[in-house]
Amino acid sequence: MSATLRISEIFYSLQGEARTVGRPTIFIRLTGCPLRCQYCDTAYAFSGGIIYSLDQILQELKQYRTKFITVTGGEPLAQENCIALLSQLCDLGFEVSLETSGAMDVSRVDERVIKVLDLKTPGSGEMKRNLEANIAYLNRLDQVKFVICDREDYEWACAKVEQFKLTDTVDDVLFSPSNEELEARELAEWVLADQLDVRLQVQLHKYLWDNKPGH
Repeated sequence: MSATLRISEIFYSLQGEARTVGRPTIFIRLTGCPLRCQYCDTAYAFSGGIIYSLDQILQELKQYRTKFITVTGGEPLAQENCIALLSQLCDLGFEVSLETSGAMDVSRVDERVIKVLDLKTPGSGEMKRNLEANIAYLNRLDQVKFVICDREDYEWACAKVEQFKLTDTVDDVLFSPSNEELEARELAEWVLADQLDVRLQVQLHKYLWDNKPGH
């Protein structure tokens, strides 16, 4: 019997974040997450969803022509069969990115997958869940993301970038403002004042579609 995954949604949209922002992308959003970040904007994916076999997921993808796929959640690695899905997508020639928290073991993720690792800041309420051992499994293709809620988060993120030499480890370190708590312009001014080697990112999909499911 084919392996299965519980899926909240599979949809086609523009990538709203990270290195491929603006690129047409297929999103596979897995259901479930063991974290409860206070700023979470995908709480609808905590439960529900539909059971798909891996074969059914791959069949669903045939209607789209893009080579870019993002596997996201919730927390996709909370489902064991996510690992197999990622490898199958790579085998089919897709450029695959995985959006995952810093709280899940990434050691078994296929090396061809671009990991976008979200290290949880103090303002998230889930900082203690970070698995710092994950840093050892990152490479130049990967990206590390910090969602910044306030100045304390910013200074914490700067310290982690320095502690783990992240700009030497991955091509992109992403600083993203938590929209309800910190203006993007204020974060941009901090980054420029400190001359950081990071990429400021805002969530394009929120500006275009107000974070509606399916976009």
